[in-house]
Amino acid sequence: MPLTELLVFRQANGRVPMEEWLDGLPAKARAKCLYYMRLLAAFGHELRRPVADSLRDGIYELRPSHQGVPYRVLYFFNGRDVVVLSHGITKGQKVPDEEIRRAIERKQLVLEDPARYTSRLTSKEV
Repeated sequence: MPLTELLVFRQANGRVPMEEWLDGLPAKARAKCLYYMRLLAAFGHELRRPVADSLRDGIYELRPSHQGVPYRVLYFFNGRDVVVLSHGITKGQKVPDEEIRRAIERKQLVLEDPARYTSRLTSKEV
């Protein structure tokens, strides 16, 4: 099975919310999130709970936690073998609807113009 290509959502102004969020995490939490991203790259659509789950409208979540803190990475697929990481959050009881809507909006932008709204993840750990 080929690796799934990981891309990140890039705003029109060039900012990459996923990387900004990762950079703000404690080192061990960041490492765990990056590990889950490597699993996503290796298993793509085959990844299931407890590592990943489907939310709604084609939006999925990676489900890492560290020291009891649940982190979530929202993502979507663009074709069969390309996944776009929308953004990350530190979660409460459930992923807020506004965060899912944000990921859906980003998905629409990517589907309309992938070259403009995606880039490669610059983190060397993935």
